[in-house]
Amino acid sequence: MSESPDVAYVALGSNVGDRSGHLAAARAAIRELPGSRVIAESPEEETTPLGFVDQPPFLNQMIALETTLEPLALLDALQSIEQSRGRMRDLHWGPRTLDLDIVLFDRQTVNHPRLRVPHPQLAHRAFWQRELALLGRDQ
Repeated sequence: MSESPDVAYVALGSNVGDRSGHLAAARAAIRELPGSRVIAESPEEETTPLGFVDQPPFLNQMIALETTLEPLALLDALQSIEQSRGRMRDLHWGPRTLDLDIVLFDRQTVNHPRLRVPHPQLAHRAFWQRELALLGRDQ
Protein backbone atom coordinates (compact mmCIF):
# COMPACT_ATOMS: atom_id res chain seq x y z
CA MET A 1 0.00 0.00 0.00
CA SER A 2 1.03 3.53 -0.68
CA GLU A 3 1.52 5.93 2.22
CA SER A 4 -0.75 8.70 0.95
CA PRO A 5 -4.05 8.08 -0.80
CA ASP A 6 -4.73 8.89 -4.43
CA VAL A 7 -8.11 9.03 -6.13
CA ALA A 8 -8.81 6.30 -8.67
CA TYR A 9 -11.72 6.64 -11.07
CA VAL A 10 -13.22 3.22 -11.66
CA ALA A 11 -15.74 2.47 -14.39
CA LEU A 12 -18.39 -0.15 -13.65
CA GLY A 13 -20.32 -1.85 -16.43
CA SER A 14 -22.70 -4.77 -16.89
CA ASN A 15 -24.88 -6.11 -19.69
CA VAL A 16 -25.73 -9.64 -18.53
CA GLY A 17 -28.35 -10.63 -15.97
CA ASP A 18 -29.33 -8.20 -13.21
CA ARG A 19 -27.18 -5.32 -14.44
CA SER A 20 -28.08 -2.92 -11.63
CA GLY A 21 -27.63 -5.70 -9.08
CA HIS A 22 -24.14 -6.46 -10.42
CA LEU A 23 -23.19 -2.78 -10.14
CA ALA A 24 -24.61 -2.55 -6.61
CA ALA A 25 -22.67 -5.66 -5.55
CA ALA A 26 -19.49 -4.23 -7.07
CA ARG A 27 -19.94 -0.92 -5.23
CA ALA A 28 -20.47 -2.80 -1.96
CA ALA A 29 -17.35 -4.93 -2.52
CA ILE A 30 -15.26 -1.90 -3.51
CA ARG A 31 -16.34 -0.16 -0.29
CA GLU A 32 -14.75 -3.08 1.62
CA LEU A 33 -11.31 -2.75 -0.01
CA PRO A 34 -8.54 -2.01 2.50
CA GLY A 35 -7.28 1.54 2.64
CA SER A 36 -10.08 2.72 0.36
CA ARG A 37 -13.29 4.68 0.45
CA VAL A 38 -15.78 5.68 -2.23
CA ILE A 39 -15.98 9.47 -2.27
CA ALA A 40 -18.33 10.01 -5.25
CA GLU A 41 -20.54 8.08 -7.68
CA SER A 42 -22.07 9.07 -11.00
CA PRO A 43 -25.62 7.94 -11.72
CA GLU A 44 -26.06 4.66 -13.58
CA GLU A 45 -26.62 5.14 -17.31
CA GLU A 46 -27.47 2.81 -20.16
CA THR A 47 -25.09 2.78 -23.13
CA THR A 48 -24.79 0.94 -26.40
CA PRO A 49 -22.05 -1.69 -26.70
CA LEU A 50 -18.71 -0.84 -28.30
CA GLY A 51 -16.61 -3.18 -30.42
CA PHE A 52 -18.75 -6.33 -30.57
CA VAL A 53 -22.13 -4.62 -30.93
CA ASP A 54 -24.41 -7.67 -31.24
CA GLN A 55 -25.15 -7.81 -27.52
CA PRO A 56 -27.48 -6.18 -24.98
CA PRO A 57 -26.96 -2.57 -23.85
CA PHE A 58 -24.72 -1.85 -20.89
CA LEU A 59 -25.49 -0.22 -17.61
CA ASN A 60 -22.49 1.94 -16.68
CA GLN A 61 -21.35 4.07 -13.78
CA MET A 62 -18.16 5.78 -12.59
CA ILE A 63 -16.96 5.98 -9.00
CA ALA A 64 -14.20 8.02 -7.41
CA LEU A 65 -12.25 5.86 -4.98
CA GLU A 66 -9.78 7.34 -2.54
CA THR A 67 -7.26 4.56 -2.00
CA THR A 68 -3.84 3.76 -0.67
CA LEU A 69 -3.71 0.57 -2.78
CA GLU A 70 -1.00 0.46 -5.41
CA PRO A 71 -2.43 0.36 -8.97
CA LEU A 72 -1.74 -3.35 -9.60
CA ALA A 73 -3.12 -4.31 -6.18
CA LEU A 74 -6.27 -2.34 -6.99
CA LEU A 75 -6.48 -4.06 -10.39
CA ASP A 76 -6.18 -7.49 -8.73
CA ALA A 77 -8.91 -6.59 -6.23
CA LEU A 78 -11.24 -5.36 -8.98
CA GLN A 79 -10.66 -8.49 -11.08
CA SER A 80 -11.45 -10.62 -8.03
CA ILE A 81 -14.75 -8.74 -7.65
CA GLU A 82 -15.50 -9.31 -11.35
CA GLN A 83 -14.86 -13.05 -10.95
CA SER A 84 -17.10 -13.20 -7.88
CA ARG A 85 -19.94 -11.97 -10.13
CA GLY A 86 -19.29 -14.61 -12.79
CA ARG A 87 -17.14 -12.57 -15.17
CA MET A 88 -15.85 -14.62 -18.12
CA ARG A 89 -13.09 -13.35 -20.42
CA ASP A 90 -13.76 -15.41 -23.54
CA LEU A 91 -14.75 -12.69 -26.06
CA HIS A 92 -12.93 -9.35 -26.20
CA TRP A 93 -15.51 -6.57 -25.67
CA GLY A 94 -18.20 -9.25 -25.42
CA PRO A 95 -21.12 -9.56 -23.00
CA ARG A 96 -20.20 -9.56 -19.32
CA THR A 97 -21.83 -9.70 -15.93
CA LEU A 98 -19.40 -7.13 -14.59
CA ASP A 99 -16.57 -5.04 -15.97
CA LEU A 100 -14.44 -2.88 -13.66
CA ASP A 101 -11.86 -0.62 -15.29
CA ILE A 102 -9.39 1.76 -13.70
CA VAL A 103 -9.83 4.76 -15.97
CA LEU A 104 -7.77 7.46 -14.30
CA PHE A 105 -5.85 8.44 -11.18
CA ASP A 106 -5.56 11.99 -9.88
CA ARG A 107 -1.78 11.79 -9.39
CA GLN A 108 -0.48 8.64 -11.10
CA THR A 109 0.04 7.23 -14.54
CA VAL A 110 0.68 3.55 -15.12
CA ASN A 111 2.35 1.87 -18.08
CA HIS A 112 2.50 -1.83 -17.25
CA PRO A 113 1.71 -4.86 -19.44
CA ARG A 114 -1.38 -5.54 -17.27
CA LEU A 115 -2.54 -1.96 -16.77
CA ARG A 116 -2.36 1.40 -18.51
CA VAL A 117 -3.69 4.51 -16.78
CA PRO A 118 -5.10 6.76 -18.08
CA HIS A 119 -7.10 4.02 -19.76
CA PRO A 120 -6.18 3.88 -23.48
CA GLN A 121 -9.87 4.00 -24.50
CA LEU A 122 -10.77 7.07 -22.42
CA ALA A 123 -10.73 9.43 -25.41
CA HIS A 124 -13.09 7.09 -27.31
CA ARG A 125 -15.73 6.63 -24.63
CA ALA A 126 -17.96 9.67 -24.36
CA PHE A 127 -19.91 8.11 -21.49
CA TRP A 128 -16.71 7.83 -19.39
CA GLN A 129 -15.92 11.47 -20.11
CA ARG A 130 -19.47 12.46 -19.16
CA GLU A 131 -19.33 10.42 -15.95
CA LEU A 132 -15.95 11.87 -14.98
CA ALA A 133 -17.31 15.37 -15.53
CA LEU A 134 -20.26 14.55 -13.25
CA LEU A 135 -17.70 13.60 -10.58
CA GLY A 136 -15.95 16.93 -11.09
CA ARG A 137 -12.90 15.41 -12.82
CA ASP A 138 -11.78 16.60 -16.22
CA GLN A 139 -9.50 14.27 -18.08
